[in-house]
Amino acid sequence: MKHLKIYTIIVGLVCLASCRKVLDKTDLSKLEPDLVFNDSILVQLNMDNIYDNNLPLWGGQNTGSVLSGVQSQLSEEGQSTGNKFMEGTMSYGTDEPKDYGTTLNTNNTQPSTNWGKIRQLNTFIKSIENSPLPDYTKRKFISQAKFFRAFRFWDLVRIYGGVPLVLTSLDGVGQESRDSAFLPRNKTSECIDQIVTDLDFAIANLPGKWSANTDWGKITKGAAAAFKGRVLLYWASPMFNPTDISSRWQAAYDANLQAKTILDANGFALHSNYKTMWFAEFNNPEAVMVTGYNTATGDQQKKNNGWDKSCRPSYLGGSGSNLPTWELVRSYPMKDGMMPGDATGTYTYYDSLFYKNRDPRFDATIAYNGCTWPLDGNPNLKLWTYYETATKSTETSASNTGFYCRKAVSEGTFTFGDSQYSGTDWMEIRYAEVLLNLAESAVGIGKTGITEEGYTGIIAVRKRAGITAGTASLYGLSAGMSRAQLFNAVLFERKIEFAFEGKRFWDLYRWKRMSDLQGWYRNRLRILLKTGTGIPTAAALKDATGSSYRDVQNLDSMMTKFFTTIRNNNHDNSNATTKLDTNPINFLSTYYFFPVPLLAITNNPNLKQNNNWAGTFDPLQ
Repeated sequence: MKHLKIYTIIVGLVCLASCRKVLDKTDLSKLEPDLVFNDSILVQLNMDNIYDNNLPLWGGQNTGSVLSGVQSQLSEEGQSTGNKFMEGTMSYGTDEPKDYGTTLNTNNTQPSTNWGKIRQLNTFIKSIENSPLPDYTKRKFISQAKFFRAFRFWDLVRIYGGVPLVLTSLDGVGQESRDSAFLPRNKTSECIDQIVTDLDFAIANLPGKWSANTDWGKITKGAAAAFKGRVLLYWASPMFNPTDISSRWQAAYDANLQAKTILDANGFALHSNYKTMWFAEFNNPEAVMVTGYNTATGDQQKKNNGWDKSCRPSYLGGSGSNLPTWELVRSYPMKDGMMPGDATGTYTYYDSLFYKNRDPRFDATIAYNGCTWPLDGNPNLKLWTYYETATKSTETSASNTGFYCRKAVSEGTFTFGDSQYSGTDWMEIRYAEVLLNLAESAVGIGKTGITEEGYTGIIAVRKRAGITAGTASLYGLSAGMSRAQLFNAVLFERKIEFAFEGKRFWDLYRWKRMSDLQGWYRNRLRILLKTGTGIPTAAALKDATGSSYRDVQNLDSMMTKFFTTIRNNNHDNSNATTKLDTNPINFLSTYYFFPVPLLAITNNPNLKQNNNWAGTFDPLQ
């Protein structure tokens, strides 16, 4: 989304409105509230500021959370060294997630914590309710603010369980303010009810689609419904619902069906191309909830995402931060949707030729040794990650895992150094997520037939990906799967579809399936140049004038004849060359509901700690 930052928009509107004495103040908090909320232009500027403060950053990053964003180290997706959550060494009082903050009455105009953002939203809602603006206009603004309030409360509830339901602005200073901020925690169920209430208001009052390109990125009726579906799906999942209460699955199904119905009626759908959907931007049918970025380079206009640069190799102007593991690479299905090594599949799989005949989402997500990756203005650029000797990679600072993430990385657009100005938009909710949320909740209520949503949602996503239809047009799925098997199929599909989109950890977390990785050591694939008769030297492979030049060789032949692949398929520490982790994954059961930070409890004696952390608060209530 090629928009300017909020304060730049303000400057433009100053000139348009010819209200210099009022509108030239970029800090709207310094204006009198009555003046601000009597003027629809100023109200919109406040609303723009709320968007800027609340839309997640690229990868789903919310506030300063160590748990949000593309946290590939919190699953089997990416490498990690010394992560205290994954190693089970988190120390209470020092290392626990600080998403909760320390106080409810945060009083600042550019809040950085969830409570600060909630306070800003509550102030805005109250001010609009008391405004003389027309009712329709007020409902439009309040609906967007209530959506973000629900978004903020959910960011807390999914980590801690119930929190104080602060629905009015607390005073920011003085002893009376401190007393009013000493609120106890509401039950988790009460928080869920309030989140749903706010989202239902937004669904009832927001348009299905905004009409102008300048409104691209605004929350719609469908976005509110889709987020409600996501929240209720979590509420039905085993972490919140260990006794498998059927009414929760029904509520999740109803909400996700409503979301799909609304989105379908307003032209939303799967984008036709899994790889290029990130670059469609305006009117992208896949983008249900989106955060816009631009390619500007000036300080006042710049809103770049940083994702592009983080994925590229360092020798091509990037930082190479998002590095897929061998575990993720090997888990992708084949092009027929069958798992690698499945004897009933169409394709034979070899670890040495791991890239051949894979699910097309593999090539859209994983950059590997010898692949063509059109970067730095070179449409034929070849990526090389092999090692020339046991200790020397062929390129400086080559990937530590043998792979790079190429999802949503602009190809052929940027030259060296320009990737820092990437403007690719972030899709927080994609239409594919709505389909898979509906599929999972359908399975939850027993809709497991091949013509019901439990199957059809997965099939639609696989069909768009380019997997072949196969037997009975099931796209590699087995017929007659049980409820448990279909749940596994949905979670697996989410793993592949949303790789490096910040969703894998939360899926494992809400399903209490981090135990699936217990004891694992994540691994790299080390590709090593052979030596001996008939094997080109390292220098010969790089010599563009010679007959052995690597960029013109057949990759399959090179991988078979010139290279050895050193790998470990057992997730253990038996191979020192491939092992990425110093210690095994040891995600503790007490981490399902993290502790409220010690400082927050110190500041508020009415806060009770979770019962899995020696407190008395039950987050399942």
